[in-house]
Amino acid sequence: MNLVRKIYDWVLSWANKPSGPVALGVMSTAEASFFPIPPDVLLIPLSLGKREKAFRFALICSVGSIIGALIGYGIGHFVWWSNDSTFSKFAQFFFDHIPGFSIHGFDKIKLLYDEYSFMIVFTAGFTPIPFKLFTISAGAFDINFMMFILASIVSRSARFYLVAGLIKLYGEPIREFIDKYFNILALAFTFLLIGGFILIKFLF
Repeated sequence: MNLVRKIYDWVLSWANKPSGPVALGVMSTAEASFFPIPPDVLLIPLSLGKREKAFRFALICSVGSIIGALIGYGIGHFVWWSNDSTFSKFAQFFFDHIPGFSIHGFDKIKLLYDEYSFMIVFTAGFTPIPFKLFTISAGAFDINFMMFILASIVSRSARFYLVAGLIKLYGEPIREFIDKYFNILALAFTFLLIGGFILIKFLF
């Protein structure tokens, strides 16, 4: 946990540097495939510092995250399994060294995919659930690629533009609100959207 905290502080230090937006893009890409810190950590202070560019920062986050999702899917599809359908040495490295990865957790994700398909990608993309777990597992379990990309684009963009929009409108006072209630807001939004999909499927 000390290592993760050090990484968190290092990420936050980029908020006051001219290269902050570049760091935001790189971090958004990395977070969707292996990096442990979510890009919101940098998106929020950057947007607070330049509220007129908040949506630009959200776009950087979204594009970077989609690129990272493609990388994660590729990792899962091409290098996650060995020839005898067991975990490869590359996968074992992730289980041993990347925070949030475990064989038990990976097995549970397979059950979620079997039951909810691409909906679980959307949930992971919008909520605080580590997105990289689902980008890599989507490739490993051959989830429909186009549906995976669609769910990733919608969920990640919705998440980052929501954060940026709140900061653009309300500025510094919204920081504490986001920190305190983001998980609840994200889950509520996810349930509403999934409920809408279910309703559409039921009606049509």
